[in-house]
Amino acid sequence: MRFSVDGWDPSYGSAVEVQDLAETTSKIDTTLEVSAAKWAPIATTDTAIPSAVLFVDGVRRIDGRAWIDDATAADGKGHRAVPGLCASYAAGVMCSCSNGAHLVASEVRRGLFTDARTATHVDTHSGTYKFHRTVPSPELPPTVSLTNAVQRALTDLEITVAVDARDRCAEHTGDDDLLIVDGPLRGRGHLPRALGYVKTHSAQYLPNELNNIVAQLGTGERTPVFAVGSGWDRYSWYLRLPCLPAGPWAGIVRLEAAPELLLKDVVALANITQVLLGRFASVEYKDGRAPQNLVPIAGLERDLKHRLGLAPMLYRALRGAAAGTRHIVP
Repeated sequence: MRFSVDGWDPSYGSAVEVQDLAETTSKIDTTLEVSAAKWAPIATTDTAIPSAVLFVDGVRRIDGRAWIDDATAADGKGHRAVPGLCASYAAGVMCSCSNGAHLVASEVRRGLFTDARTATHVDTHSGTYKFHRTVPSPELPPTVSLTNAVQRALTDLEITVAVDARDRCAEHTGDDDLLIVDGPLRGRGHLPRALGYVKTHSAQYLPNELNNIVAQLGTGERTPVFAVGSGWDRYSWYLRLPCLPAGPWAGIVRLEAAPELLLKDVVALANITQVLLGRFASVEYKDGRAPQNLVPIAGLERDLKHRLGLAPMLYRALRGAAAGTRHIVP
């Protein structure tokens, strides 16, 4: 029997959710760079690389689940228990340039996310959880609406720190830096010279005959650029990072670029990723999600999680604040 083992640590799941890899309902155009009949792995070409690469990442954590004893009418009569999430989230930017790798910007925020009309900021001895009014969706469970609200707040924070980082780095990076966002580019496509970096795959974007070409990619090779049209449009392509043999999709990542870019500029960016990203690929003995979890992103993630603070301490702080606040039901 011949077989291979997924290189990812099982505790992280799998880089490819095979059982859930359903065909996307998005409109796909695979004829941008070449015709569908000419689809084949594209080898690395000589190309100039940016003077600096900025890696953006964010982390979030639920510190406590709250129930707000909320008034059901403006006059304060009638009460209902309304769910809320107390969350900490942080975003930061790591710069890799001639000065080496260094943290450029980071910020930590805490928030209470709920649609309770009487909710306010929650002050604790470990910091203030600022109130974010969250409008529930009738199509989603309340907990999902709250979690989505935390993610939107994190995305907004990532944009803030990315803009701040570019301002701080302008003197030594010039105007040819490249911004790599960990995860899809959605909500951040307006950032200049930015790419989304997707390391896990839960949908099949390509028809079967072209999807098979992804498995044929060699180290540093990519697929042709294709377009994805859905609620938000983007360019995309697959790339294989250097890795040990571990299955047809080992080391495969998907990149995203903003639809406002010219196709020739997107192709140029795709060529740059072939030369550039392999330099930052992680290795198995250091990272359970190697090689897709790039070294700068992994380091940034560890730093941001540390900055969130100790979860048990924050939980106790929230319980202490709840004990002295009538609006929070322990």
